[in-house]
Amino acid sequence: MTTQTNRHINLSLFTSVINIFKRYIIPTVVVALLFGNRATAQDRTITLDEAIKLGVESSNVVKLSHAKIDEAVSRYEQAKDGAKPTGKASFGYNRAEILANKLSLGSQTISLPKNDNAWLGNVSFSETILGGGKLRYAQQSTELLTQAARLDADNDKDQITYDIINSYYMLYKVLQSKKVVEQNLSSIDQQIKQSQRFFDQGLVTKNDVLRFQLQRANIELNGIDLETNRKIVNYDLDVLLGLPETTQLNIAEIREADRSIGPVTNYIDTALATRVELRELDVRSKVAETGIKNVKANTLPTLAASGSAYYIGTNANPFPQSGNYIAPIVFGLNLSWSFSSLWDNKNKVAEAKIQRDEVDLNKAITINNVKREVNENYQNYVMALDKIKLLQTSIDQAGENNKILESKYKSNVASATDRADAETLLYQAQINLELAKADAGLAYYTLIKSTGKLNK
Repeated sequence: MTTQTNRHINLSLFTSVINIFKRYIIPTVVVALLFGNRATAQDRTITLDEAIKLGVESSNVVKLSHAKIDEAVSRYEQAKDGAKPTGKASFGYNRAEILANKLSLGSQTISLPKNDNAWLGNVSFSETILGGGKLRYAQQSTELLTQAARLDADNDKDQITYDIINSYYMLYKVLQSKKVVEQNLSSIDQQIKQSQRFFDQGLVTKNDVLRFQLQRANIELNGIDLETNRKIVNYDLDVLLGLPETTQLNIAEIREADRSIGPVTNYIDTALATRVELRELDVRSKVAETGIKNVKANTLPTLAASGSAYYIGTNANPFPQSGNYIAPIVFGLNLSWSFSSLWDNKNKVAEAKIQRDEVDLNKAITINNVKREVNENYQNYVMALDKIKLLQTSIDQAGENNKILESKYKSNVASATDRADAETLLYQAQINLELAKADAGLAYYTLIKSTGKLNK
């Protein structure tokens, strides 16, 4: 009896466990697997071209620039509409209740009805034949401003592209530095094991072991700083590219340090022909010239043609009935001239000319700034390439020195301090080389941006 009872209890307990497993454990595992796969799917290796494409497509700044272009185009179309004839039509009903309907004029008395009806209709149009060219100048001005809006959009796109490139290379620098840290941690771990064996054998002191452990701690601290920087740069790049903010980005290999470079004059000439700021100032100069012509047009007469048709009905019925309405049609030409503009328009013209001169002076200043900017970026890129060559040589030297001291340390000829110093020099040289390569790549794109050819 007791055995059967225990068996029944065990079976019930087993059934309960199975039900709990089905209801809670299995769904939990499935959810964990799903989220685990999702987290893995959020890791993404991306090339620079892919990053630029994503960033430009998702940039609200670029979208705003296109909205400004649409606004400028709309204003241009409105200016074109201003040259078309104007017209309007109206039709209305009026009823008059005449309270005092008799009027005595000496011996004559005029009697009016107690009330009356009136239907008034009007259709008119007007067309400017000669307006001093003001409508044409308005169209030219808005068309030029549309061109300026497009140039602004190009400039915004260049800036967004450069921001993406800058963040891309910053992340590359951090990731490469982290790789060097991992390599050096692996190497220093081997050195710690070796020094511990030497200590156990009585070949080195405990202080020698502690030196390697201290070196490892310093490398770990550097790794912590790098990981913090990686998270910050990765997040910023996710936002720039319009990706989920939890996406962990990996940088595809870049080889920007091998690019050939020509004379600095070639880059300066390209910048003067391509830079958006200079092209936009050319457009602004044309706008200023058009503004001068528009102001001068104030002194010219205007000629306009007009036409009107009227309907005046005195019957309560709005439809025309013989003898109850009149319908005059009027055509005309109107020539007008505000001759006071001959003496009060001179200062307006002078102001417009000053504005044009300001644009020209601004262009001259911008040209000098562009030349200096291109030259500075060119020299920085050349310096970055030279640094890579020197650092590569220093790595070779540090590597050879590290091998020699490693051999001496194993032979108990060199001290642990010398061995640690040699390792540190090699570690620092490796980091400096990776950073220099990234700096050279970014310096190249900085130079190209200053020539106005970043997106061309």
